[in-house]
Amino acid sequence: MAKDGPNWDGLLKWSIANSDGTRPTRNLSEEDRRWFMEAMQSQTVDVIQRMKEITLVMKTPEQELEAQGVTAADIEDMLDELQEHVESIDMANDLHSIGGLIPLLGYLKNSHANVRAKAAEVVSTIVQNNPRSQQLVMEANGLEPLLSNFSSDPDVTVRTKALYAISSLIRHNKPGIAAFRLANGYAVLRDALGTENVRFQRKALNLIQYLLHENQSDCNVVSELGFPRIMLHLASSKDAEVREAALRGLLELARDKTGGNNGGLGEDDEKLKQILEERINGISLMSTEDLGAAREERQLVDSLWSTCYKEPSSLREKGLLALPGEDEPPPDVASQHFEPPLRGWARTSDSDSPVKKQDAPLLLGPSPPN
Repeated sequence: MAKDGPNWDGLLKWSIANSDGTRPTRNLSEEDRRWFMEAMQSQTVDVIQRMKEITLVMKTPEQELEAQGVTAADIEDMLDELQEHVESIDMANDLHSIGGLIPLLGYLKNSHANVRAKAAEVVSTIVQNNPRSQQLVMEANGLEPLLSNFSSDPDVTVRTKALYAISSLIRHNKPGIAAFRLANGYAVLRDALGTENVRFQRKALNLIQYLLHENQSDCNVVSELGFPRIMLHLASSKDAEVREAALRGLLELARDKTGGNNGGLGEDDEKLKQILEERINGISLMSTEDLGAAREERQLVDSLWSTCYKEPSSLREKGLLALPGEDEPPPDVASQHFEPPLRGWARTSDSDSPVKKQDAPLLLGPSPPN
C-alpha cells in the first residue's frame, strides 16, 4: 500500500551530469529548472489527503479488505504511517475532524492482535500531551476498549500497548482519571502486577506511582486492594527497573498521611524492613560499576527507610548512598519516568504546515555563487 519512493537515482545522475566539480557553475536552463522542481514536488505528501485516504480504509469492513487481498501486515503499515502524521498535535486533532478517530478506535477490537496493538500505539501518540485529543477520545468512549484490552486480551503485547495508551490518555486529565477509577482500573492494575512479563509490570507500576503522586487520597484505595504486599514482592524482583518502580510506589504509600499512619505501611512495616535490609545487603556486595547503575535504587532504599523508621539507612554509614563524584543533585526521578517524550512535531521546523516534505537529495557539485 506504500507509495513508490523518490527517484533518487535520477536526481543524483542529473546532479552529477550538471556539476562534476571541474567545470564552472552555470545557470540552469528553464527546462532543467522545471524538471527539477517537478521532481521535488512529486515527493511532497499532502498529509491531510493521506489521512483522509487512510480513514477510508479504516472505515472499510475487515472482511471486505481481506477479500481485496489487504492483509493485517498492510493495515499495520498503514497505521505506522498514520502514527507519523499524528505526531503533530494539529494533525492529531484533525484526525477527528476528518472522521478518522472513531474507526481508529474500532481497530482496538480488530481480530488480529498486531493490529490491536498498533492501533493502541497510534492512540497513545494522538493523546500524548494533547488535552484536546484526550477529550475527544474520552467523548468517543475510547477508554472502554483500551481497558478491555488491558484487562483481558490474550496477547500480552496488546495488553501492554493498551496500558501505555491509557497512561497517556489519563495523564494530567482529571476526567480521565475519574473514569479510570469508576471503571475499576485499580483492580485491573493489581492483576497486571501478577503477570510474569516484566515490561508489563514496569508500565503498571509506573502508572500506579503517577496516580498516587497526583491523588494522595487514592493511597487508601490501593492499600485496601492489597497493593502494598504485591509491591513488596516486586521490590525483590531480579529486574532492576521493576525493583525501582516498586520502591517508588511503596515510597508514595509510606509518605501518605491521609490514612493516619503518619508515615510507613502499617502492618506491612516489618516485611518492608526485611526487604530493605536484604536490598542493603545486596547493594553492599555490588561492584563499583553496578553501584553506579543502581544509584536510583540506593536513593529509594534510603528514602523509604528514613520515611518509615525516622532514621537514615545503613547505606549512609557504609558510604554507599553517595559515591565519589555523585555530589551533584539527585536525578529528577519523576520526570524521567512519567513525562512522555517530546512529540515528533517539536523535532521539525515546519510542524504547522499540513504538507509534509521528505528530505531533499544531496546535490553534488560546487555551491552556487553568492
